Amino acid sequence: MIAKTKLKKGDTVIVNTGTEKGKKGEILEVVRKDSKVVVKGVNIRTKHVKPRKQGQESGIIKRECPINISKVSFYCEKCDKGVRLGIKVAEDGSKSRFCKKCQEVK
Repeated sequence: MIAKTKLKKGDTVIVNTGTEKGKKGEILEVVRKDSKVVVKGVNIRTKHVKPRKQGQESGIIKRECPINISKVSFYCEKCDKGVRLGIKVAEDGSKSRFCKKCQEVK
């Protein structure tokens, strides 16, 4: 099942649960098929990499791994906390997202 989400690449989110609770970061990728997001600086894991091509470096690489989309929420700078987003449809048919706490359009 492909998840429906209001979060997009480039949004700032805050982690609600788990070992990374309270960390803020920018969404690098949204994996809708698995209901996950990759957040910059959150859920960093080490990966041991062998050189695949000649001239390619091997070693231990740190990279961000996907985190479940239900564990993060959109971070509103005006409210200074994680909030839920709503969608307003204008008369011309264009959609815009807004913070459900302060009603500010994002």
